[in-house]
Amino acid sequence: MGRAAEEPGDTVWRLRSRACWQEAADLLRPAAEHDPTAALRRAELLIEQCLFTAAHWIQAEQALRLAEALATGTEQRAAAACARGFLAYVASVLGPRDRLDEAQAALGRTSALLPPGAPGRPLLDFRRGLVAENLLRDRGAAWIAYRRAHEAAGERGDELLRSYTWRHLAALALSRGDRGHAREGFDASLRLREQLGFTVGVAPALAALAEVSEPAEAARLRAEAARLVHALGGVPVWLARQLAAPRPPGTPPDGRSTRETRGTIS
Repeated sequence: MGRAAEEPGDTVWRLRSRACWQEAADLLRPAAEHDPTAALRRAELLIEQCLFTAAHWIQAEQALRLAEALATGTEQRAAAACARGFLAYVASVLGPRDRLDEAQAALGRTSALLPPGAPGRPLLDFRRGLVAENLLRDRGAAWIAYRRAHEAAGERGDELLRSYTWRHLAALALSRGDRGHAREGFDASLRLREQLGFTVGVAPALAALAEVSEPAEAARLRAEAARLVHALGGVPVWLARQLAAPRPPGTPPDGRSTRETRGTIS
């Protein structure tokens, strides 16, 4: 999600996948001062850090403003607008205030800039699904957006994005009581993240799969997720809270039980 030009073998990807966003961003800093692609890549990294830590908002905002200032062509402006919409979404769910209007406006601007079939469309559709699911609470619109993103990501071979779309489609299936399709999706998401080496995303996938597993397996999956969260310094923070707290009935797959309980966050 927001992977830009990264490949699983490169240094930035390895750092990012191990929750070392600051180190990865530092590697990109020199190029990001003048290269729009590097600037956007760095901004997306720091926005992802906000998603997993619920902190570092100012740093992400500054990096995104630089990416917006450097963007020249239509595709670059669209990508920057898509990142703006995502930051506003993350801030609305995990930050201090609601930025729904900003998220919708930025994603609408992205859609206006991107022609049908553009490479940025799958990520845009996924992020529109996030807004629909977690801010507008429109599961029908979310399912349509996720399905569109899922199919397009598959056509483009974007397996990281597919790990997210599988997870969200599974969560919506679970909300309808369809445990079979939910398990299929959660299992596919976990398998992709393990294959990609996206370590920071494995614990949420384990916890989600636990929701549709038998008690013994569920306990094992949650214990494994807890070990990973601890090894990565307590991220994702919302999952760390879930794993540390008693589990009330009806807790959603990402375990949020306060203002964040609106769907699967990531």
